[in-house]
Order: sequence, then C-alpha cells, then structure tokens
Amino acid sequence: MVLKVYNHTLSQPCRAVLLLLKANKIPYEDCHVDLMKGKQNEADFLALNPSGSVPVIVDGDFVLTESVAILKYICAKYKLADHWYPADLKQRARVDQYMAWQHTATRKHGSAVFVAKVFTPPPLDEDNFKKLQENLHKMLGTMEKVYLKNTPYLGTNDISIADLLGVCELMQPFGAGVDVTNGHPVIKSFMKRVKEKLQPHFDELHKLNYSMEEKCSMCSKDIL
Repeated sequence: MVLKVYNHTLSQPCRAVLLLLKANKIPYEDCHVDLMKGKQNEADFLALNPSGSVPVIVDGDFVLTESVAILKYICAKYKLADHWYPADLKQRARVDQYMAWQHTATRKHGSAVFVAKVFTPPPLDEDNFKKLQENLHKMLGTMEKVYLKNTPYLGTNDISIADLLGVCELMQPFGAGVDVTNGHPVIKSFMKRVKEKLQPHFDELHKLNYSMEEKCSMCSKDIL
C-alpha cells in the first residue's frame, strides 16, 4: 500500500518530508490539506492528528505525526542511504542535535518573521518586526558558528534530514521579504549547496514560496 502524506507546501516541515521522498524516488499519495480553508481543523483530519497540524503520514494502518519522527521513519522503512540519517553514533548525534535545537531556533525565529509580515493584520508593527529580524540575525550567527563551523552541511559532511529541515525553515522568511543570506555568507553557501543537491524537486516544492517572495518585492530584504 502506497504511503499517504497529508501536507501543504506552505509548511516548512511538509516540504522537508516531501523533499526526502522525492530525492529518493519513493512513491506516495499526495493528500493536500488546505490550511487556508481550515481543513486541518475538520473532524476527519483531527481523527488522524488531534493537534491539527501537518505533515501526517499514513502507512497502511499506521499513522505518524511530527516531521522529525516522520523523516526518521522514512529513512528506516525504505533503508535509505546512510548519509540521510547516519548509523555512526557521533554523526547521528550531530544530526539529532540540530533537529532538537531547530524547534526553538531556526523554526521559531524564521516563522516569527514570516507570520508577522504575512499573516498578521495590518498595519505592520515596525518596531516589533525589527526586533524579530534582530532575533533571526542572532540565530543565523549561531547556526553558522555551531552547526556549519567545520562541515558543509549541518554537523556532517554529506546531506542529511537535518539539512532538509534547515533549508526549508531558512526559505520561509523570504516570503516576508527578508533575505536570510544578507550578511551571512556561510548560510548563503549552505543554502546554495543544499538546493543544488535537491533539484529539480527543491524549486518544484517552493513554488508557493517564490510566488510570495515576488509579491513582497517592495519590502525591505535586509537583515538588520
């Protein structure tokens, strides 16, 4: 039975899961959940995930939520190449370290900028938005100094599921007119490296993000 993936490509974790599947040519049923219409709050979806969030996978009679758990499950079920989730104890620990950190770092600060600009009713609170950008800038510095200090990928020398999560979160602020690579050459090189590794799937899954970025072309794209 083919794997069902409940998702919406505006969701960073959903894009990470879909990138892993596409990069490894794993067939799946694309179950679109229209977040803009509140479909995640309807009874049939809440029966799968009471938290009302995507992604969710259904593998036969097995239902799994939470992107990190899903990514690990896919690596194990399909016996993917070791670099995605290394068997080596220390390499795996580095991947796990980033995935534990990202919830209150990359995801928190990237999403905050995006939500403030895109989903918060106008007028924009400029002082708050400036503070959010400052927090994002600080987090990006930590990401460069800790997770990309000695390796081309997040704690490892080859692409892993941590990089999928990382690059998808870093793409989100672009939709709010904020370029996370400004002043962050290490982040810029990292994103370029990961994008190239994942093409053509990366651009395919980020069409909505690119469209939103274009609509924000009049916004300042400077990280303070």
